[in-house]
Amino acid sequence: MATASGGSEFVDKFPDEAAIVKASFLIAFVSLGIGAFFGLIQALHRTDVLRVIDSADYYTVLTGHGVLLAIVFTIFFLCGVFHWAIARSLDRPAESALFSWAWVGLMTTGTVLATVAILGGFVPNLGMSADVLFTFYAPLQAHPIFYIGLAMFIVGTWLSGADWFLSYRAWRQDHPDERIPLQTFMVLTTMIMWYISTLGVAVSVVFFLIPWSLGLIESVNPLLTRTLFWYFGHPIVYFWLMPAYLLWYTVLPKLAGGRLFSDPLARVVFLLFLLLSTPVGIHHQYLDPGIAEGFKFIAMTNTMFLLLPSLLTAFTVVASVEHGARQRGGKGYLRWLGALPWRDPAFTGMALAGAMFAAGGFSGMINAGMNINYLIHNTLWVPGHFHLTVGTAVALTMMAGSYWLVPQVTGTKLYSRPIGLLQVIMWFVGMVFMSNAMHRAGLAGIPRRTAEPQYQNFEFLTPIGSIFELRVQIALGGTLLFLSVVLFLFNILLTSLGEESDRPVDSYLPEPLSGPEGSPRILDNLAMWTGIAAVLVVLAYTLPLAGIIQNGGGLFGGGLPVPATVSAGFDLVMTTVTSAFNTLWGVVA
Repeated sequence: MATASGGSEFVDKFPDEAAIVKASFLIAFVSLGIGAFFGLIQALHRTDVLRVIDSADYYTVLTGHGVLLAIVFTIFFLCGVFHWAIARSLDRPAESALFSWAWVGLMTTGTVLATVAILGGFVPNLGMSADVLFTFYAPLQAHPIFYIGLAMFIVGTWLSGADWFLSYRAWRQDHPDERIPLQTFMVLTTMIMWYISTLGVAVSVVFFLIPWSLGLIESVNPLLTRTLFWYFGHPIVYFWLMPAYLLWYTVLPKLAGGRLFSDPLARVVFLLFLLLSTPVGIHHQYLDPGIAEGFKFIAMTNTMFLLLPSLLTAFTVVASVEHGARQRGGKGYLRWLGALPWRDPAFTGMALAGAMFAAGGFSGMINAGMNINYLIHNTLWVPGHFHLTVGTAVALTMMAGSYWLVPQVTGTKLYSRPIGLLQVIMWFVGMVFMSNAMHRAGLAGIPRRTAEPQYQNFEFLTPIGSIFELRVQIALGGTLLFLSVVLFLFNILLTSLGEESDRPVDSYLPEPLSGPEGSPRILDNLAMWTGIAAVLVVLAYTLPLAGIIQNGGGLFGGGLPVPATVSAGFDLVMTTVTSAFNTLWGVVA
């Protein structure tokens, strides 16, 4: 327990775990600072407000921005939150602190290698670059160190999941009949999804991109590496979101003054993401001619089912927050909103992030529809969408949640709540400006992924406003977002360096209004749900991948034939899947 004079119960009880969480947060926040600076350069360069780099270097900046924020910042923060959640909810330390430090070290080494390769693009004489953007599939090629770093990073995340599963196994031996604690359930289902989804990018990096970049093979099949990336590229969106969901479900209700509305609904949501997030990646490839339209239609249909867990989350979280407001004296249909703790930066930031996520869901439905997607696919609409989702729902939740979490793992008091409140509001306002302008610019046809979005002898037209106004909004929004990150890092740094809190840090999380006892125990059968998720992936991807390999020049492109052993293997897989499906259909029928 925390000492009577102050400090943190978590630090006193789990000092090794607190150190792991702090190390993960440190790397996440350093990556956030660098990535945000790159984002500011992009925003000012594209809008032609201020250009401090050559347009050729823009793609180095763009790659650094995407990799450091969308991969390093989010996943290192996730590892910190999940390590805290496992120790807290199971009430036991990790089985081996040395093993925990091993995955932190491996992920850190991978991050350094990939970052060095990216930054090498600024030094042409170095002969090292990785201007392949966040979507690092072929035909763009990076230096081998970039791919090797990514491979090490992914393996590190696999080891982190193994660490948490080992803790769960030890806990289960001591508690054979108990329900899985909710936070642990969230961590384990998320990691199962991650194991399934990262198989695609691991195969792409290890068997194709690394040998290709080393010159061991002459070519690769670009569509195959692209499809393997998006096999991983869509579920990573939910991998980003799951720590935010964990905080929304378990911490936000407490900050609001109440309790989680329903533990069973939370479990159902995470299981739905486990089942549905991976088989839909082809909806990112509507414009790829090498994939049959029928498979794209199936992916579109499956994607629409993902609205269900999002809508369930909206209901459960809002109901939990409303319960807290009414516990604080809130009345009426909407007047209860005024009773919420809006001066608390942790609550306000997470609440604003949730509201922005709803807007991102609406624009996401446009992305998911085949016919409408053709209009906006290669435009600035798409960055506008994911800056609402990962850029706000995830990033703002992580920053706001840090105002509550960092004192938990340091035992210090938050340096400044007013600065924290200003920071989260500044992020929200900056994103409103930038994302709104990006969506409208996309409807005007302004392209993404380019340093020079204007064309000669051509003018983009907008139904409302002007192109100049959109550029001003993007530049203003990007500047506000960068300043918000500066405030955040300043506040967190001084919090971490501060003295121990005079009073014990409040770490109590109340039990849900509706506990796990009200739900069927089959929800906790993780082996069964894993099997179902794997079957759905096989059904969704076996035929498209076989077609890509058969019609796209083989495994390695360039018209190279498929090796006989690989061809036989695919025939065996197809025969097995068909036989299993026929058997299952016969049983059901």
